[in-house]
Amino acid sequence: MIDLNAFDLKIGYVKPRTPIALASMAGITSARFAKQFGDCAGIVVLGGYNLDDKTNEAAKKIVTRGRLEFISDDPLNFIEGELKALQNSTGAAINARGACIDSYVEAARLAKEHKAILEIDAHCRQPEMIEIGAGEALLCNPSLLEDLIREVKETGVVLSIKTRAGVVDDVELAEIIEAAGADIIHIDTMGEPGSIKSIRNATKLFIIGNNSVVDFERAKNMFSLGADMVSIARAALKNPDIIGQIAEETSAFQELTGWYNAPKHICGGGDLRALSFCCLPVKPCALARALDKIGLTPEEFIKIKLEFARGTKIEYGEGTCFGSMTWCCKITKPCYLRDGALASIGLSDVEYMQIKKRLSEYILQHRKK
Repeated sequence: MIDLNAFDLKIGYVKPRTPIALASMAGITSARFAKQFGDCAGIVVLGGYNLDDKTNEAAKKIVTRGRLEFISDDPLNFIEGELKALQNSTGAAINARGACIDSYVEAARLAKEHKAILEIDAHCRQPEMIEIGAGEALLCNPSLLEDLIREVKETGVVLSIKTRAGVVDDVELAEIIEAAGADIIHIDTMGEPGSIKSIRNATKLFIIGNNSVVDFERAKNMFSLGADMVSIARAALKNPDIIGQIAEETSAFQELTGWYNAPKHICGGGDLRALSFCCLPVKPCALARALDKIGLTPEEFIKIKLEFARGTKIEYGEGTCFGSMTWCCKITKPCYLRDGALASIGLSDVEYMQIKKRLSEYILQHRKK
């Protein structure tokens, strides 16, 4: 069973019920197709839709090569019909391509009216789209992408940018996207999920990880690198039950641990949120490099963790390595000392991890770079 109340996810006016999304597939992800995932997907991304004459003409050329596309003489009415058909089903997003900023702004107003997300398609690499400045061409024109994001965000829409890893510097791109005001980066990792960790360490963007999510273990790996959500595309064509299956396993993991996307430990390659699990900085290790990355001295790190822990249940921990669970590791790593301390004060695994999650946020609020 999927516990639809297990996840506290919120992006502006959108509240996904699970951290599993259906990704857009041109000519495939219509409202009719997406409805089958309404009881398990947190977001279904419809489209990609072509917003104007230029993108529709480009789409017609793409179709002649045997690819599927959504083509319409009246794009906004067509998209509105799709959003209405999906109403009250699940969180919706519309992935869209345009040849000018005005096209995106009109689509953004429509999306906001229906409490949907607008997703700017900076991912499509079909040459017909790139030639008119749409799709992946936006990744190579950061000033245009920045202007586009700023104009679109003036509508108040929740905005996602669908990107492809490895085309440009992923961190620099994410920082531009965040600074311009977008809410979400939906990144096709191209089989290299480490890009998620780099973006998590550099920004506060809501991250959707995409590519090769075919089971819970792949999803869990992306979560542990900093993804807030994962998306599934072609795998859902082969197995329509896959989104529900992964959502159910993620729900069970959340119920067991209290933090479904907890990072790996710093020494295990985790992102900076894992500073919450680090012990006292008493020896040369990966912690020193992580502290240098955020501009904190070991003394400042100690002070910050102790400040947070004071008055919380993790302040205690007699018998643990450093006398307080402030310095203890994540619950999925076996430790009889930590587990004994938890049992002695009646602190559950879930409560422990939820406190550790808040600690991670507190530490990163104090980063200096």
